[in-house]
Amino acid sequence: MSANFNSTPNKPARHRSWAEPFKIKMVELLKTTTIEERQRAIAEAGYNTFLLRSEDVYIDLLTDSGVSAMSDRQWAGMMLGDESYAGSANFYHLEATVRECYSYAHMVPTHQGRAAEHILSKLLIKPGDYVPGNMYFTTTRLHQELAGGTFVDVIVDEAHDPQSELPFKGNVDIAKLDALVERVDAKNIPYVSLATCVNMAGGQPVSMANLRELRDWCTRHKVLLVHDMTRVAENAWFIKQREVGYADKSVAAIVHEICALTDAATMSAKKDALVNIGGFLAMNDPDLYRRACDMIVVYEGLHTYGGLAGRDMEAMAIGIRESIDDNHIRARIGQVEYLGAKLQAAGVPIVRPVGGHAVFLDARRILPHVAQELLPAQALAAALYVDSGVRAMERGVVSAGRDAKTGQNYYPKLELVRLTIPRRVYTQAHMDVVAESVIEVTEQAASIRGLRFVYEPEQLRFFLGRFEPVA
Repeated sequence: MSANFNSTPNKPARHRSWAEPFKIKMVELLKTTTIEERQRAIAEAGYNTFLLRSEDVYIDLLTDSGVSAMSDRQWAGMMLGDESYAGSANFYHLEATVRECYSYAHMVPTHQGRAAEHILSKLLIKPGDYVPGNMYFTTTRLHQELAGGTFVDVIVDEAHDPQSELPFKGNVDIAKLDALVERVDAKNIPYVSLATCVNMAGGQPVSMANLRELRDWCTRHKVLLVHDMTRVAENAWFIKQREVGYADKSVAAIVHEICALTDAATMSAKKDALVNIGGFLAMNDPDLYRRACDMIVVYEGLHTYGGLAGRDMEAMAIGIRESIDDNHIRARIGQVEYLGAKLQAAGVPIVRPVGGHAVFLDARRILPHVAQELLPAQALAAALYVDSGVRAMERGVVSAGRDAKTGQNYYPKLELVRLTIPRRVYTQAHMDVVAESVIEVTEQAASIRGLRFVYEPEQLRFFLGRFEPVA
């Protein structure tokens, strides 16, 4: 009798670990520093992790933007760069990829996502308009304001509660949209700005059910639905895991379905699409496309390169397809969940559930003795760097900025430090080092003092602002 190795009757399924769906071909050596060196470095940087030199950073979790590791296929594709000024073959490959994978009929490349936001805002917003969105993002809101619009937050209330376990905290509250229409009239709402996997909420996803409800609302009120699709593949993975009816669908199919429910999109390809530079503005309306082409020539370059080299567009086209592979997304989000689980097991206050691209530390609960006007998240990020050389970033009152009309600080309910995981860059051992440092800093939190500005830029102050400890 031959043995049956395919099944064991009545034996429960055993948990099986996953591993990264790639192997390492090249390494970049990291520099280790002493605590005294890190104390000097953070002071010279004005206690702003953005102003640290990368050579002084051990594990860099500042952002997931433009810091992914590209694949051998992407590097090979860069050798096929058609650097023609007009009509680059790589543009047409990228255009076809966006159409096939994301559903949008037209696309203009940009040098990165905020350039697409700039073009879109100038095309669609007039002074006095209101732009509702599921929580602000820094550059998105700024471009809307510079065009004369006013951002209105219409995300569900649970998104502002770091302890809420709602599985889709990125959802739009339709009742808030109805209230806005009652107040300002739909003709003063050029579009609804919908981000998938909402960054400022902790990387929280939007459900397909909520998106369909929002699509119906926009159609009914004749308002465009614009998709901030920077992390759409991550959002698709959460739909696959959490929403009824999607468990057997591929990430690629879910991504296409999400995009097909929207009218236009801005994309920073430096995140999901696995490239170091680039983005695009996509749309279905041919007239909007024509106007976008006219404007891209003014601000970015010809509509067939838009501020990018041909090789960059080729790497992006390849990266888009790699980004919607189920195995890639499983490993990408699995690493974030791994770090989040270690911190939760140690009792470190974080945003729950763990999001798609980062683990967010709840600075308010870690530093209850530091008032929000003394910038607790900024202070916590600086302390984490001093402890271990891990660079994170603030997502709280500093990032929120000031009201353009009153000059007063915005004080968001979420005061967070973002531990942002680059794609395909670090190992689980790096995540262990990060977790140990966060736990150590949390245990010593009583010794951390607040900060105050010594230099405050007028716009996007978290990038270049400088601080000093309060007495």
